[in-house]
Amino acid sequence: MEEGQGKSRTIVSIYGQQYTIVGSENPEHVKAVAKFIDQKMRDIKTNNPYLDTNKLAVLTAVNIGNEYLSLLEALEKEKKDED
Repeated sequence: MEEGQGKSRTIVSIYGQQYTIVGSENPEHVKAVAKFIDQKMRDIKTNNPYLDTNKLAVLTAVNIGNEYLSLLEALEKEKKDED
């Protein structure tokens, strides 16, 4: 459903909770991101079964942030190697 100025609302489920995401991204992209986060949370919970949901969410964010920064560093290194 369109919300004006190119924004749409997408309902997703992450770790058993529903969220409405409003933004300009394609709804399929938003769903893919939500699925990725959900799976990451479930993987971390498997290895850390006693984490409460808040700590699980923060640990998931830290893991994703680490992966993101590692990818940025690898891309930057690759770019420098091409020069």
